[in-house]
Amino acid sequence: MQGFDKLSLSGVGVMPDKTSGARHVAIIMDGNGRWAKKRHLPRAVGHQRGVEAVRTLVRAARELGLDALTLYAFSTENWRRPEDEIAALMGLLRRYIVADIDEFVANNIRLKVIGDYRALPGDVVTLIDDALAKTAGNTGTWLVIALNYGSQNEIARAASAAAAKGAITPASIEAELDTAGLPPLDLLIRTSGEVRLSNFLLWQAAYAELVFTDVLWPDFAPQHLRAALAEFAGRERRYGGR
Repeated sequence: MQGFDKLSLSGVGVMPDKTSGARHVAIIMDGNGRWAKKRHLPRAVGHQRGVEAVRTLVRAARELGLDALTLYAFSTENWRRPEDEIAALMGLLRRYIVADIDEFVANNIRLKVIGDYRALPGDVVTLIDDALAKTAGNTGTWLVIALNYGSQNEIARAASAAAAKGAITPASIEAELDTAGLPPLDLLIRTSGEVRLSNFLLWQAAYAELVFTDVLWPDFAPQHLRAALAEFAGRERRYGGR
């Protein structure tokens, strides 16, 4: 599949009118390590620049009027990484929550966390719980962060919960997913040139449009999001029909 980065941004055509009908966009934020390696910098610097890209994209999502932006921040498989890298990621998460919570509140952003975030360090869990409580009354864009998240585990948990209540159907499973209550996923973007879903939103992506780009996550900017939305606008979504 051709990613939008293969096109000249000036040649994309008409930039989308706001979200071009997309309500919910998800991003697999990939490439922090490669970004740092290309510049002969420590991986930690790549992760720091990745956090800056998150800040910029969250602001852009709000300005575009997206209903929800879901970001794959830490997967269940990421625990396999070296301990010092995991510690650095947890440190960045702490700083991001503390530094940005007031902006979330001021800009009416609603925070939601999917995955088993309670398995993270205790002080991180406390910060997340506090941030969730402070933004619970907001009514603007959902910022959904996937932390200690794996889609296969999510589906298994949802099916088990549905079975405990009665018949297992697509609707009963969907009602038990971590994303219950959010708009259906419209567009899933993966950065860095990798072309796979990596156990992310497998159920939710059943009829989502997919865009893959060679742009490394720290370089991903609002114009790349707008270009992806422009590509989304040019797709015909038939949901299995003609």
